[in-house]
Amino acid sequence: MPALKKIALTVTSAAVLSSLVLSPASAAEKDKEKEKDKQPVPNHIMSSVGGEQLSMNGTQVNLGPGAPVLPKGLTSRSWIVADAESGQVLAAHNSHWRLPPASTLKMLFADTVLPALQPTSLTYKVKDSDLTGVGEGSSLVGVKEDHTYTVHDLWLGVFLRSGNDAVHVLSEMYGGVPQTVAAMQKHAEELQALDTTVVSPDGYDAPGQVSSAYDLTLIARSGMQKKDFREYAATASADFPGEKKKGKKRESFEIQNTNRLITGDTGVDPYKGIAGVKNGYTTHAGNTFTGVAERNGRVLLVTVMNPSADESHAVYKEAAHLLDWGFAASGKVRPVGELVPPKSVDTGAGTVSGGKGAQPAAGADQGSGGQAKAAHAAAAGQGSSGVGVALAIVGGLLVALAAGVFLVNRRWPLPGLSRRTPQD
Repeated sequence: MPALKKIALTVTSAAVLSSLVLSPASAAEKDKEKEKDKQPVPNHIMSSVGGEQLSMNGTQVNLGPGAPVLPKGLTSRSWIVADAESGQVLAAHNSHWRLPPASTLKMLFADTVLPALQPTSLTYKVKDSDLTGVGEGSSLVGVKEDHTYTVHDLWLGVFLRSGNDAVHVLSEMYGGVPQTVAAMQKHAEELQALDTTVVSPDGYDAPGQVSSAYDLTLIARSGMQKKDFREYAATASADFPGEKKKGKKRESFEIQNTNRLITGDTGVDPYKGIAGVKNGYTTHAGNTFTGVAERNGRVLLVTVMNPSADESHAVYKEAAHLLDWGFAASGKVRPVGELVPPKSVDTGAGTVSGGKGAQPAAGADQGSGGQAKAAHAAAAGQGSSGVGVALAIVGGLLVALAAGVFLVNRRWPLPGLSRRTPQD
């Protein structure tokens, strides 16, 4: 056989063998790459605020004897489950990944602005210029220029319908959007929510605007010790002022909370013991959610960001699964970190910095009277971690729960509501 023919046969044989041997491996590699694409990882070094384990990529959990395994099929880019009272982080997944927050950022807006706009009966007549900065495609509650609203009305629009129009009006009442953004950023730094960069007060997609599951949980914990915040966050439905027509009495229309763990919807039931807090959606952020729930005297916080699952209401289902796990795992896991206190809190003495006898941190809800003070004193006795935060979770949240503030039997599903909510 001529040498050239032998070479040709050899090359052909090699090609055939390559296709038989290498193709499966190549296909397997491609499958692995596809799987990796489904499970994205942080594109930056994560913060260690709250503990070194929280800076690690992937799922972090320290199971003890008898502890249940984490729920299967979680697809969220980032999530966290924490004890609202002790501050212990029971489990986390990329919890310091800086991601677009969507309307969960409204928790920071409320926690910053709500204490300044009092009393809630204060009224304001909306100017056309107040609404010019509302992003195209934003979720709206239906605020109209040249119409008068109370602060209470506007906060209901923020918490229930995630109304960016209401956010912008409240921002103008606070001093304008730039001043509001600056105050929110300052408050985030005070809370040690250092993954958070605020660009817009409503959470609407903006270049560079990010937060994290860890930060959103800190923010929710701070907000939930304010009486007004708690009540707005847990309200299932309310009446909102409608358009005023000449010669006729101004009518109202019902608005309902878009948090499906409160109101329920097709394929998702109201979550037993849910007490708020805030959901969000934008094209860039995907679905985001922070919730707080109480069961058998224990209060848990959960934040879930951007699940990749295609199923309807995946963000609520994954949050509910994590809450179920957290209640079952409490006391059976070693914490992977903690929710840190605000900078102004001296955890060694259990007081705000300023020395012995200082008052509870600014914004701490003292409406619960002796119970809030008792919670603060108990925190001082503990002397460390999130317990030392003067948030009066015990004296506020649990008292509110016991009083039935949050037990407004959530039976208001929204028939006909599109599965794809407007951008927040």
